[in-house]
Amino acid sequence: MGNSFKKGFSVFIIYFSLILMLVSCGKGVKEHENHKVFRYNESSGVFSLDPAFAKDLPHIWACNQLFNGLVSLDDKLNIIPSIASSWNVSDSGKLYTFSLHNDVYFHDNQIFNGKKRKVVASDFVFSFNRLLDTKLASPGSWVFNSVKRDSNGYSFKALNDSVLQIELNEAFPSFLGILTMTYASVIPEEAVNFYGDDFRKNPVGTGPFCFTFWKEGVKLVLRKNSDYFEFHNNERLPYIDGVAINFLIDRQTAFLDFVKGNLDFMSGIDARYKDELLTREGNLRSKYVGKIYLDRQPFLNTEYLGFFIDSVPGQINPLVNKQLRKAINYAIDRTKMLKFLRNGIGKPGKGGIIPFGMPGYDTTEKVGYSYQPQKATEIIRENNLASASITLTTTAEYVDLSKFIQSQLMGVGLQVKIEVSPPATMRQARAMGKLEFFRSSWVADYPDAENYLALFYSKNFAPNGPNYTHYKSDVFDNLYEKASRIGDLYERVQLYRKMDSLVMSDAPVVVLFYDEVLRFVNIRISGFESNPVNILDLRRVKIE
Repeated sequence: MGNSFKKGFSVFIIYFSLILMLVSCGKGVKEHENHKVFRYNESSGVFSLDPAFAKDLPHIWACNQLFNGLVSLDDKLNIIPSIASSWNVSDSGKLYTFSLHNDVYFHDNQIFNGKKRKVVASDFVFSFNRLLDTKLASPGSWVFNSVKRDSNGYSFKALNDSVLQIELNEAFPSFLGILTMTYASVIPEEAVNFYGDDFRKNPVGTGPFCFTFWKEGVKLVLRKNSDYFEFHNNERLPYIDGVAINFLIDRQTAFLDFVKGNLDFMSGIDARYKDELLTREGNLRSKYVGKIYLDRQPFLNTEYLGFFIDSVPGQINPLVNKQLRKAINYAIDRTKMLKFLRNGIGKPGKGGIIPFGMPGYDTTEKVGYSYQPQKATEIIRENNLASASITLTTTAEYVDLSKFIQSQLMGVGLQVKIEVSPPATMRQARAMGKLEFFRSSWVADYPDAENYLALFYSKNFAPNGPNYTHYKSDVFDNLYEKASRIGDLYERVQLYRKMDSLVMSDAPVVVLFYDEVLRFVNIRISGFESNPVNILDLRRVKIE
């Protein structure tokens, strides 16, 4: 009887979803046979549709369909207008003035009593102040750390309905990039006041799609916003009728659904079926050609091994020795690692911490380390390092990679143990400086290399910042602070490269590889765009 109930309930959910798909942001539309709905699965689940809590890709992807901010990114990581039609930055680099489009409206909702509600500058003032409210406890409140604050509050000012001004404490060239994040989306105060804590499941935004139906853990349905303000080739976006997101936890089941054509898109690849889809060289297997296509490009994620290079009270930390860290860097065959463990996905980390695809990346690969096991052996012998015993801490997901690294290091005469830890436990221990050697990664929050170099700024020592290695260099700190005052990207990039080179010469990390965005897409889908921050942009998608 329980199975019958579950089956009946599932049928009801599907049927109810389809009925709701006939409603467009509160408006009735004519039913037609073939709704063009983009379908994908999110195995990690979605717990909130409030952009203030869009801290990871599953939530960012969902919220990105529902909300807009002042600015956004194109597929080349250029900052382009969104609700802001233009902007100006003062000579001091502290004052930002945004002019807003006057034809942007919030989604139709009961709170507006049937009237169209236009977005005005004061909506951004409300949204930004709400993000900073300690009672909300948004994980994105940090995005406005650089905004000036006085006795009257933060310096967000609506000069009129179409002009917004933001003043910073000091020049911060990355600020515009930060404003492209989903956290900085605009929302209406009326919706927050009406729905309260339930705004997370009753989102009201300005995005290309509007909220229709959500059965948590089962299905989320979004419907085309017929009043969306953006056009392409004189045609209003988006092109498709809606988006349907499933929440199957089992990735293997979701993979089978994708292969059958029940889903249109799958991001990334699981070890359980990577060999089914990809050759050893990372190409799509011939059996799937003509059914799906593979879209791949750089992903702003650097996978690395970190060394805690500070002294530990009462303990001998062998990794304080720079020569040992260099030997470890030379001992790892990154190309072989990618080929056999990741089917060629990614680019070997032979450069610095700044990833491939980010302005400032070392295209010469001269600042990093190539595979030179003989040189590693010589360093170990000349510095009497063979007796050093080190422990590499990782999570269960990366055990295979860690065993490969262990084998490589033992091959040059080092003693290496592997300790597997739960992710939360490992993050806590890493922040407190309790791990001497650990696997980690850094995904860009915004498209500026400062995001990665902040890992080595001495004022960011963990647990109060992301400098988990406790690397400290006065020269680096001076360059970092100098770069923060330069508005010109080209000039800034030259300093970034110097900083990256300096860090790698001191070897507080082992750069393993620069990740790639891998997107498997149903052949019926066209116009599917992506960029190196892996945003899900469905505005220009078309379905055959």
